Amino acid sequence: MFPKPQPQLTPNTYAYESEPMVKPTGFREYDARWLFGKELNLMGVQALGMGIGTILGEMGKPREVVTGHDFRSYSSSIKLALIQGMMAAGCKVHDIGLAVTPMAYFAQFALDVPAVAMVTASHNENGWTGVKMGADRPRTFGPDEMGRLKEIVLNAAFDLPGGGSYVFVNDFPKVYMDDLVKDRKIKRKLKVVAACGNGTAGAFAPQTLERLGVEVIPLDAELDFTFPRYNPNPEDMEMLHAIAHAVKEHGADVGFGFDGDGDRCGVITETGDEIYADIIGVMLARDLSKLKKGSQFVVDVKSTGLFMTDPVLKENEAKTDYFKTGHSYIKRRVNELHAVAGFEKSGHFFFNEPIGRGYDDGLISAIAILEMLDRNPDKTMSQLRGELQKTWQTPTMSPHCDDEIKYDVVTRVVKRFEDMQAAGEAVAGQPIKELITVNGVRVVAEDGTWGLVRASSNKPELVVVVESPTSEENMRAMFKAVDGVLRENPEVGAYNQTI
Repeated sequence: MFPKPQPQLTPNTYAYESEPMVKPTGFREYDARWLFGKELNLMGVQALGMGIGTILGEMGKPREVVTGHDFRSYSSSIKLALIQGMMAAGCKVHDIGLAVTPMAYFAQFALDVPAVAMVTASHNENGWTGVKMGADRPRTFGPDEMGRLKEIVLNAAFDLPGGGSYVFVNDFPKVYMDDLVKDRKIKRKLKVVAACGNGTAGAFAPQTLERLGVEVIPLDAELDFTFPRYNPNPEDMEMLHAIAHAVKEHGADVGFGFDGDGDRCGVITETGDEIYADIIGVMLARDLSKLKKGSQFVVDVKSTGLFMTDPVLKENEAKTDYFKTGHSYIKRRVNELHAVAGFEKSGHFFFNEPIGRGYDDGLISAIAILEMLDRNPDKTMSQLRGELQKTWQTPTMSPHCDDEIKYDVVTRVVKRFEDMQAAGEAVAGQPIKELITVNGVRVVAEDGTWGLVRASSNKPELVVVVESPTSEENMRAMFKAVDGVLRENPEVGAYNQTI
């Protein structure tokens, strides 16, 4: 019988690999993340693989899985341990090798395989590892599946029929890139900076964009798992500043920043200015709603209020649904509502046919933006951005809060704002117009200024975002009010960045 995983072992434990180690908090709402060696060992990864095979059986799905790995130094060994576990649980495993996460999602369709288990820690710092999983393409696991997987693994409640098998899929990256450029060509002469932060996207993004007919300036596209310049995260200010510098130096029309596993894309205008992902979403929604009147869109609760107030979207009878933050949540909602697209402020975009297949892919996002520019040949990115109403918005800010307590803290914060609303107390000098509690709490003031607090789904952090449609002063006042409530909780630490 496979032993039950140990929640955590001390660094000097002599039996480091004689028992599986899996920290329970690594099972997040819609994927899994651990510090490798401190919270997870290879036997723990094997246990996770056996758990994946077991839950597929419980779900009535065929035990057949696509897997791949990112470029981190330890990812290949983690993938091999995961494969061992899945094969022990009777899975047929299709290994596509080095990959970005959307390549693994695409493989589910191209190889007609029901499940996926992609080894990646996305944009997390070195030392982290994780797995993104799904069994109902294009959807990925949500809280119910992740909760059940956690129970199976931590209790060693495995179903191990054996009979698993393994096949390596040769040259699959070519199949993926061929599909991305099929029947697509950018007619407008464009120069593009493609920044990859030395992450896995560097192996695929520049050459794919070149095949569309644009001139590409690769930036930090050499694979280097130490991430020597900055973290490959399109919300990271160092990465955005590097892209802005390259765009201005080369006279590029647009700059793209791809995250560590290639499922997100950040955007810089030709003037070197960042456009937050939710604002890009509004620009794309405007463009797409002109092609199809009455288009349905889905956005997360961190996103700008412009989706509800923009006059072009109103004229085109577009509909927007605000939903929970998280790639699994938005992906499912886009599928349920048959939406044209879904947009997350973090940069996860989801396009249904004919643009995509419903999953998040940073390259498809970049292609959609290039096609928007192609349909507007007389306008630059900054001009398209300038057509939107001005708002004052913070970046996504993340104060530290331990995984074990962060959800309790958010519950307290929600209750505090509910009590303030019930008592008629003001927030940032204004009455509270609305509280949206679908995911943490979004506090909306009378003039439309809002502030959001929620728990991060993949790191020991909270998430704070603030926006005002009226003034920077009101935006800062809302941040001060939200932060004041947070500071009533001693478990909340320092921000990664602030305004």
